[in-house]
Amino acid sequence: MSTSEAALAGAIIVGQNLRVRAGDRLLLDVDTVDVRGGEVLAFLGPNGAGKSTLLRVIAMLQQPASGSVRFRGLSGREGERLMRRHCAVVFQRPHLWAGTVRENVEIGLRLRRHPPEATRTMAEEAAAQLGIEGLLERDARALSGGEAQRVAIARAMALQPDVLFLDEPASNLDAMARTALMDDLDHVARDGRHATVLATHDRADAFSLADRVVVLRDGRVVQSGRPADLFENPADPFIAAVTGAELSFRATVESSHDGLLTIRVGDAELIATGSADAGDTVRVVYRPEDLFLSRAEISASPRNRFKAEVTEVRSSGSLLRVRLEGTGDWLAVITRAAGDELSLEVGSRLWVQVKATALHAFAMHAP
Repeated sequence: MSTSEAALAGAIIVGQNLRVRAGDRLLLDVDTVDVRGGEVLAFLGPNGAGKSTLLRVIAMLQQPASGSVRFRGLSGREGERLMRRHCAVVFQRPHLWAGTVRENVEIGLRLRRHPPEATRTMAEEAAAQLGIEGLLERDARALSGGEAQRVAIARAMALQPDVLFLDEPASNLDAMARTALMDDLDHVARDGRHATVLATHDRADAFSLADRVVVLRDGRVVQSGRPADLFENPADPFIAAVTGAELSFRATVESSHDGLLTIRVGDAELIATGSADAGDTVRVVYRPEDLFLSRAEISASPRNRFKAEVTEVRSSGSLLRVRLEGTGDWLAVITRAAGDELSLEVGSRLWVQVKATALHAFAMHAP
């Protein structure tokens, strides 16, 4: 049995050959997706990528045009009934009932006819996990957006699901409320008692929470794997951009050996990772955070070192965005403290260092 077959055999949920259509348009085209016990799985992509559709399909809330979803080996009505008993879903906009927060958190337990004392205990434990135990007697309709979403998540958690589905849970919140909620979700998702499936367009949420990330574009899976794998080995420029390697430049490959490319940028030679042949034109992507700036040349591990002139320094919160011109145009992101140490100003001449593994080259015909 192969590694992938073994993973599917041990998965809680398996979806295969999933297709969703709207008229003649194919909204979702996914060959295989699985959810494993205790893991955090994130569906990541821009708006319209198919994240929420895929989440609804594997949660058995939406019937695909073709394909199958199995929950603990069962599909069809049997699988759906089992899914409803052992899974919970939280949507982008919280739907709260008229009444107190306690009544909202307890409602699922009451519908499942849990004994009153057990219902009270389970609801209070879930509320404590989300930090809303002090709100239990409040009117649910008088809550802020962040508080309401916590109530919706606590209501789901009170059911002690095998799988918790979260569809863009923080997208309607302001920055402060979003950060606080995602911190709480990090704790909730990692309690080891259930799997979590998160649909999000925010890479920070996906990569900070998830054990595995499935990146979607136009309804198809572009790449999936551990966050570190996607960072280190992005399949194409789209994946590199999704992971934060937002800047890119064109270069010509001079030679290729064991996955390392010698590329020419202007009059300079750099080393990058990738698969291409000598003479190919490639696009090279990098993350601004991977550039190291110094006044003096440092003999260290980075194979790429060059001098560049600072052309712009812009403040971005606690960070500085530094544009440089040397072997082409570059952008570095550094802390204010690092900027002070460099006595940074427009016209400064600095050494730029970047590891070969931080430069990812893709043939120009890649999607």
